[in-house]
Amino acid sequence: MAALRAAKQAMRREIKKRVAALDDQEKLRQSRVISQKVTAHPKYASSERIAVFLSMHDEVRTEEIIQDLFKHGKTCFMPKYLTQGTSNHMDMVKLTSMEDMMSLPLTSWNIRQPAANDNTKEEALETGGLDLILMPGLGFDRNGNRLGRGKGFYDTYLERCMTHPKGKPYTIALAFREQLCQDIPVGNNDVLIDEVLYDVLD
Repeated sequence: MAALRAAKQAMRREIKKRVAALDDQEKLRQSRVISQKVTAHPKYASSERIAVFLSMHDEVRTEEIIQDLFKHGKTCFMPKYLTQGTSNHMDMVKLTSMEDMMSLPLTSWNIRQPAANDNTKEEALETGGLDLILMPGLGFDRNGNRLGRGKGFYDTYLERCMTHPKGKPYTIALAFREQLCQDIPVGNNDVLIDEVLYDVLD
């Protein structure tokens, strides 16, 4: 267990270095390619209820995908992270428009999120579940293994999805090329993702 934790930490440092070396223009270029891949994806087309992360500076930009969701009348959900002491909890709450998203307060991570005491937004699992989750992460391999930031938000949320009548949604991770690795070290609690989308070099 300690060895796995150490391996993950070393890999996180390595990937963060690689992503930090990317300039904003290149991040934006790759993000556009990935956004087009998402919106052209058959799973995206057939999904009605979609959860998508609001990107941090070192993650694939998701604004274009969120705009497309609203344009096509899909139901958009976003993560709401709650950290209490040592326990981490995440809900997926409904966004009604781009304006709704822009009106949310900024967190210390510099991402928009409903205030902790704002319980007015519909939670996906309390209603119809989710068809698709677009996932962030620090590193990915081609076998569907994902390296998160070590807080376990998504793994525990996916476990909750599995007990929902609708079952586990399809999961697509969005990655810069620099986030791809040969092999990601994983433990028993790490949930496999279905697919990773990234900008492929010809």
